[in-house]
Amino acid sequence: MATEASKQAAAPARERHDSTVNVRMSTTTRNLIDTAASLIGKTRSEFITASARQHAVDILLDQRLFVLSEKDFAEFETALDRPSPPNDELRALLKKKLLWEK
Repeated sequence: MATEASKQAAAPARERHDSTVNVRMSTTTRNLIDTAASLIGKTRSEFITASARQHAVDILLDQRLFVLSEKDFAEFETALDRPSPPNDELRALLKKKLLWEK
C-alpha cells in the first residue's frame, strides 16, 4: 500500500530531463516493456523511468521507514532497552562476513 509520501516521491512535479541512461537488455525484455508501456499509454522511457523510480523509493522506504501504532512502538522501545543476552546463535551471526565483504 503506497503512502502519500511514496506517491509524491514516485511522481515528482514536471522535472527537466537532463540526464541519459543507456541500458542493455534482451529483445524479449524490451518487447515485454514496450507491450506493458503501450497498455498504459506510456513510452518505453516513461515506463522504465517511472518503474525504476518507484522501485527505488520502495527500497529506500523499506530500509528507512516503518510505522508502528503507539502501543507497538512502546513495546518496540521496551525491547530495545533490554537486549537479549549473547548466545551461540548471536555469536555465530556476528562472525559471518557481510554480503558486501564476500
